[in-house]
Amino acid sequence: MSQKSQISLGRLLLEARAFLALIVIIAVFSWLSPNYFTVSNFLVMASHVAIYGILAVGMLLVILTGGIDLSVGSVLAFCGVMAGAMMQGIELGAQVFYLPVWGVVVLTLAIGGLIGAVNGILVAFFRVPAFVATLGVMYVARGLGLLQTNGLTYNNLAGKAELGNTGFDWLGFNRIEGVPISVIVLVILAVIFAVTLARSAFGRWLYATGGNARAADLSGVPVNFVLLAVYTLSGVLAAVAGLVLSSQLTSAGPTAGSTYELTAIAAVVVGGAALSGGRGTVQGTMLGAFVIGFLADGLVIVGVSPYWQTVFTGAVIVLAVLLNSLGNGPARGR
Repeated sequence: MSQKSQISLGRLLLEARAFLALIVIIAVFSWLSPNYFTVSNFLVMASHVAIYGILAVGMLLVILTGGIDLSVGSVLAFCGVMAGAMMQGIELGAQVFYLPVWGVVVLTLAIGGLIGAVNGILVAFFRVPAFVATLGVMYVARGLGLLQTNGLTYNNLAGKAELGNTGFDWLGFNRIEGVPISVIVLVILAVIFAVTLARSAFGRWLYATGGNARAADLSGVPVNFVLLAVYTLSGVLAAVAGLVLSSQLTSAGPTAGSTYELTAIAAVVVGGAALSGGRGTVQGTMLGAFVIGFLADGLVIVGVSPYWQTVFTGAVIVLAVLLNSLGNGPARGR
């Protein structure tokens, strides 16, 4: 084999690393446990991955601009708490009003988008570093969730037929043709944003902003609008993940989603995106989410200690970053 062929093969393997890692994970755990390689188990694992995957899509949009959003786990928890509070009824004077589930969903998404917009305004217009801005919002959102519930958890979110607010658990438990609703939601969102990034002017603006924000601005790209949009979308997607998680658990607590922002970042990195911005795809991020999710669930199925699970997950992330560095060559300034 010629040297050129060897380089091409090496490049191909490097580009397909997330897919190959997923195949290896499935093969290894299928060998270790007869319960792993079953359709029912794959569907259950996919429903778990859906939460991370939805968060990761929003995180990808932010990272493509060269930013980061550390608040998504706290936004997930706060939005879940607010949905739980609305399911308990809204007190207006002596009256208690119960919203239909679709109203709860719409208001929850609006809350997530509003928090994301705060991140976007801080980053785009006040030039606060994304790490600092979203770190502050992370603490604020978590604190507001704790204040709303006094540290407790809203339970029994199924609603009551006589109040007209049933159906909240539909998102987490129901299936269409055997496929969990949460997985279908993930697929729909992934397709929408994959097409948006690949086929729309907004997608081109986003990649240009991440590649070189100054040059993009001089070329007529509305950089501030792009930054505001991606952080807002990240907040909305965190709210979607919060609804899915609360629906699956039929409860909403202020401590939910702890460290989920790190898992979302890990999925984006494992999927081949560059933390410096300008490079990454939704398809790669989905593979990254499934790699991390299937690895975590596989370790649980074969009975590995939770402490070792953390070690293995961290090792995968470090390896992914190392491979990204090898694939990109020497670091370059943006």
